Amino acid sequence: MARQKGVLKFQGQMGGVSFYKTAEDGFLAREKGGVDADRIKNDPSFVRTRENGAEFGRAGAAGKLLRTALRSLLLDVADSRMTSRLTKEMVKVVQADTTSTRGLRNVIDGESELLLGFEFNQNGLLSQTLFAPYTSAINRVAGTTVVNIPAFVPGQSIAAPQGATHFKLVAEAAEVDFENGVYVISNQSSAEIPLNNVATAPAAMNNPVTPASTHPIFVVLGIQFLQQVNGAFYSLKNGAFNALAIITVDGGV
Repeated sequence: MARQKGVLKFQGQMGGVSFYKTAEDGFLAREKGGVDADRIKNDPSFVRTRENGAEFGRAGAAGKLLRTALRSLLLDVADSRMTSRLTKEMVKVVQADTTSTRGLRNVIDGESELLLGFEFNQNGLLSQTLFAPYTSAINRVAGTTVVNIPAFVPGQSIAAPQGATHFKLVAEAAEVDFENGVYVISNQSSAEIPLNNVATAPAAMNNPVTPASTHPIFVVLGIQFLQQVNGAFYSLKNGAFNALAIITVDGGV
């Protein structure tokens, strides 16, 4: 992959070279190449390639399902490479499957707990934004999840971006059936809280899921920054600095 320089920028193909534009890296160029698709599909020498491709596809589908389950929160929280980063972590989950044969490894028999700590916005990390202590727990039998946040002083415990006047805390539980492609979600958010030196009230954010579920359960916690103008609240810079991370995972039974 090469970067295009100069006044004139090209898009398309010319002389075996593809010219294209990406949102992150601008105008790029690469030489057309690779192995014929039919050969990869049928040649015995590419069996490992086919196995890897099948598992990568499985990981990509699982990542998409998790993103869909969390979509209401991800609308204002995500960096441009979040999808590829999540797929990369899902591949690790699939590869942790120690019961299925190579090429058939999957998320269900893998280790969903490997997603613990995943940050959905590299430009606004929860671990570098919210310094107030919190705990979270999942009760699979009862079908309950909780995020407990003791009282804290926002001015001391939140690294807020310039221009923010308020913030909201959000929590969601997602019970994801990767095999059938369905999910159950529940979420809760705080009121708009001023970014000042007045201590907040303790909070317990409860989000139920299906009692006695056997599917993986994910709990995410996030912070959304707001700016108050003439009594109305507006998302700060379209959520560029909002943070959201997976803080608890129960991989299922």
